[in-house]
Amino acid sequence: MSEMRTWKKGIAAGLALVLALSLAACGGETAETPTPTPTPDELMGIEEPVTMRVAALKGPTAMGLVKLMSDVESGNSTDGSYEFTLAASADEVTPLLVKGDLDAACVPANLAAVLYNKTEGQIVTLGVNTLGVLYIVEKGESVQSMADLKGQTIVAAGKGSTPEYALRYLLQQNGIDPDKDVTIDWKSEHAECVAALASGNASIALLPQPFVTVAGAKVGGLHTALDLTEEWAALDNGSALLTGVVVARKEFVETYPYATAHFLMGYAGSVGWVNENTADAAALIAEYGIVEAAPVAEKALPHCNIVCITGQEMYEKLSGYLSVLYEQAPESVGGELPRDDFYYGA
Repeated sequence: MSEMRTWKKGIAAGLALVLALSLAACGGETAETPTPTPTPDELMGIEEPVTMRVAALKGPTAMGLVKLMSDVESGNSTDGSYEFTLAASADEVTPLLVKGDLDAACVPANLAAVLYNKTEGQIVTLGVNTLGVLYIVEKGESVQSMADLKGQTIVAAGKGSTPEYALRYLLQQNGIDPDKDVTIDWKSEHAECVAALASGNASIALLPQPFVTVAGAKVGGLHTALDLTEEWAALDNGSALLTGVVVARKEFVETYPYATAHFLMGYAGSVGWVNENTADAAALIAEYGIVEAAPVAEKALPHCNIVCITGQEMYEKLSGYLSVLYEQAPESVGGELPRDDFYYGA
C-alpha cells in the first residue's frame, strides 16, 4: 500500500463564512434574496469549530485542491480548518471514510454510489470535481478506433471503479466483449501502467491525466490514440463521462452544515485559481508530489477537466452517468441507484 501524505493546519473562520451559505460558490444558482451578513458574535454561535479531514487521490482531484491546501498550510486561508491527506488509490481512502476517520474524500464517481449503498445512505455527494480524463495511449499505430482494440492487451489501473466500467461500457457499445475479445492487464496504480509502457512490457494502456502526460515524457513514440470522453459523447445517450466526485459523511454534513458549505466555497475557489493560473498551479502540484515535475503538470492541466459542479447541475450529470452504469452492471453502483438524498443541495 502506498504511503499517504497528510498536511494539518487549523485556522479560525472569519466573516467570510457567510459566503458559504450559498452553494453558488461551486457552480449553483445565486439566491434572489441575499442573506444578511451576521456579526462576529453571531458567527461564533452558528456551530462548534471543527477540523475537516479531507482526502484526495493523486491526480486531477488533488490538483484542483492545491491552492486551498497551500493557503491553509501557510495560514493565508479563511476557508476553515482542515487536515488534508493525499493517497495513491481509493482503496487507501474508503475504509477511513467509512470508519469515520475522514470527513470527506475525492473518489471515483461510481464508488460514491457504492459507498452510499454500503453505508445505507450515510454518504452524500457534495459535487462533481472531474469530468472525463481517460485516454487510450499507444506506442504504435494500430489503434484508430474502439474497434481496433479487439484482440489487444491493455494495461490499466482502477479495477472496480470508473476506469474499468467506462472501458467495459465503451467496448460493449462498440461490439467488443471485454471478457473475451480483449485482455485487460489490471495494475494496482496508474504509475505501474506507465512503468510497463516504459519497460516495453506493454504498448497500449488506459490512463487518466496527468499520467498520460507523465507517460509521454518517459516513453518515446507514445501518443494518445483515443479520448474516452469523446467516444462516450459519440454514443449520444444523454449522459456524460464523469471521473471524480467529492463525498462526505452524512453525519458530518448534518452536524457541520456551515463548515461543509465553507469547504465547497474554498474548493470552488481553488479549482478556479488552478484553471486560470496553470504555471503557478503546476509548481504547487509538483511541490505536493502529485506530479513529479512542474512542466509535466503544466502540460497536463488543460486536459484534466477539473471542475466544481454542485446542486442541480451535479444531480443531472451524475445521475445520468450512474444510470448508464447501472443498466450495464448494477454492481458498478452498489446494486441500486442512489436516492435523491445522495445529491447534496440538489
